[in-house]
Amino acid sequence: MAQEKFLITQAGLDELKKEQDELIHVVRKEVIRELQEARAQGDLSENADYDAARDHQARVEARIRDLEAMIANAEIIEEDKNASSSKTVTLGSTVTIIDLSTNEEETYTIVGSIEADPLNGKLSNITPLAIALMDNKAGDVITVQGAEIPYDVKIKSLK
Repeated sequence: MAQEKFLITQAGLDELKKEQDELIHVVRKEVIRELQEARAQGDLSENADYDAARDHQARVEARIRDLEAMIANAEIIEEDKNASSSKTVTLGSTVTIIDLSTNEEETYTIVGSIEADPLNGKLSNITPLAIALMDNKAGDVITVQGAEIPYDVKIKSLK
């Protein structure tokens, strides 16, 4: 079965690799130490520390597997060397918008869903806002469909 490709920036991929390395080389060793300490307490059938350590181990191993799959199936978003002269919103663009219903200004970088973090200005390319912004240019007013209540935004600037 073919795995789905994940769109990600090079910086996002580097972060995934860094997290994977930390889990494999640091956290895994800590979990092994936790398990050894819990085993040393004796009877494992009623040992809450042992159960907690096994649960922690399972979560760490699951995350390592998830990261391995994401890294193996990552497709790097090619950063346009002429991004500053790009005239339309594309994957990897940083766009400043004004929500015309509230007059609030927000700046987002359009990224793949893996590294999306809207509270830190990274907007997934599959969100209704990002979909509406794609292929538009500074000065355009766009209606964002797909949200509970459609709303209009104006693209103030684009990098």
